[in-house]
Amino acid sequence: MTPNKEDYLKLIFELGGYDKKINNKSIVAGLNVSAASVSEMISKLEKDGFVKHSPYQGVQLTDAGLQHASTLVRKHRLWEVFLVNHLNYAWNEVHVEAEVLEHVTSEELANRLEEYLDFPKVCPHGGVIPGNNQPIQEQKLKSLSEVTVNQRIRIERVIDETELLDYLASINLGIHALVTVKTIGAYEGPLTLINDDGQKFHVSFKAAHNIFVSEQ
Repeated sequence: MTPNKEDYLKLIFELGGYDKKINNKSIVAGLNVSAASVSEMISKLEKDGFVKHSPYQGVQLTDAGLQHASTLVRKHRLWEVFLVNHLNYAWNEVHVEAEVLEHVTSEELANRLEEYLDFPKVCPHGGVIPGNNQPIQEQKLKSLSEVTVNQRIRIERVIDETELLDYLASINLGIHALVTVKTIGAYEGPLTLINDDGQKFHVSFKAAHNIFVSEQ
């Protein structure tokens, strides 16, 4: 399987495509590609038996797709933990490095890496790390785009995508941040969040789709 196909499977997985249908618009936003490219790749993945596509509804992983995505995600997230905890990478710097390493990591190496790291449960971006040969599901969370004004929330997970991670690092908004939603711009405008110290964060509506939160 090509790395490009694997990137699609991983994103569909991260967006919750193991138990619900993911629309093409979300995939376009997550991978920063054209709608035509997404449609073409979905057709290929469906032909390979990794996804099921329902017109006007979206795409969902098959059992084979979930297994393959889980294996990839496991290797990727283990390397992210290693890079942050042992090589002092920032959380927004590890995605590209882990993307390279996951494709050359055997199951044996992944198992040894997991043991060396003392069996971490989540990656630096809040994603669950599956066990060996274990298809997994992320914790069920709302996206930031689904919250309402005056809700107090905690940032639990963000999609592992370089542009998004750099964006969040630039505004100093990270995992575990506790904030209150103060305003939501009309017509898919930005959200304004504020923490207990009074610091404000302006998050684009596009980014909000790929940030997952719990209510506090």
